[in-house]
Amino acid sequence: MPNALNIARSGLEAQDARLRTISNNLANANTVGFKRDRAAFETLLYQTTRPGGAPQGAAARFGMGLSTGAGVRIAGTERVHSQGGFTVTGNAMDLAIDGEGLFEVILPDGRAAFTRAGAFTRNAEGLLVTPQGHQVAPGLQIPEGATGITIGSDGTVSAQLPGEAAPVDVGQIALTAFINPAGLEPMGENLYLESASSGPPQQGIAGMNGLGRIRQGSLESSNVSTVQELVEMIETQRAYEINSKVISAADEMMRYVNQVV
Repeated sequence: MPNALNIARSGLEAQDARLRTISNNLANANTVGFKRDRAAFETLLYQTTRPGGAPQGAAARFGMGLSTGAGVRIAGTERVHSQGGFTVTGNAMDLAIDGEGLFEVILPDGRAAFTRAGAFTRNAEGLLVTPQGHQVAPGLQIPEGATGITIGSDGTVSAQLPGEAAPVDVGQIALTAFINPAGLEPMGENLYLESASSGPPQQGIAGMNGLGRIRQGSLESSNVSTVQELVEMIETQRAYEINSKVISAADEMMRYVNQVV
């Protein structure tokens, strides 16, 4: 049966994991499109000495069982996909999603990745890309010499060319949804990958079938509340201190037994 030292040690490890999660949230408080993580905990297996309702005598039963907890561990980190605020930039290639959905980008190895960070730009070939150079699906090429770019709320992209009265249709940016967006695998660079937990990607037109609308000239801020994170950091610190005191108390009790008994 685990003693108090092992139980308190598991508490220290769990609170350390929570503090690392909070630290990452605070570090990305100003990261475009960042979604905060939340540490989830679960109890370890209980040691049951006597089950509830066990016979006490000829006609009596215990009203409660006798079980001892073995501590805690981190079950996982849940990503909170709530909507962040919007920052108006005025840049025609800055895009934000008002509602559900993610932008799809193509990685150098051909895999699809997904992001809420819509700070896009053009590369030397005129393709719409992320700051890291990843191509935005489905591969939109802005015509050379375009004097203006318009992106509608449904993702339709059009460019104004010199000498042309009507804008030229360039293509359409589709949005992607997942049954469980919290299950997406983060890979850094504000990108997520499909996983077995997230389910398959479901592409659609912005503003239809529950997908959000695209806002041109804006960026979505992170959904991190520094006040909330600071409160949780204080809670974590206090819980860590209490578990440390449990270890000190258990150590003193064991020392007393060894010296006196």
